[in-house]
Amino acid sequence: MNEWKNVPNIGRVLAEDLRKAGIGSREELIALGSKSAWLRMKAFCPEACISRLYALEGAVRGTPRRALPEAAKIELLAFFHAQKS
Repeated sequence: MNEWKNVPNIGRVLAEDLRKAGIGSREELIALGSKSAWLRMKAFCPEACISRLYALEGAVRGTPRRALPEAAKIELLAFFHAQKS
């Protein structure tokens, strides 16, 4: 988990899920993007929620998920709901 130690929003559980999804570093997460990373995680973790998607986006941006711009939250929420269809 050391590779995730100083990345906002990434705790022990989310770091383990990222590892299971084949994402081993913040650089890999940035290259993949939060949406694609979330989809990978959702494949084995059906309870992946919007909070997790926000956390991943915050990790990509280097900011706490609660500090994401409102426009980003709206876009991610639309993406999240589109995956339910």
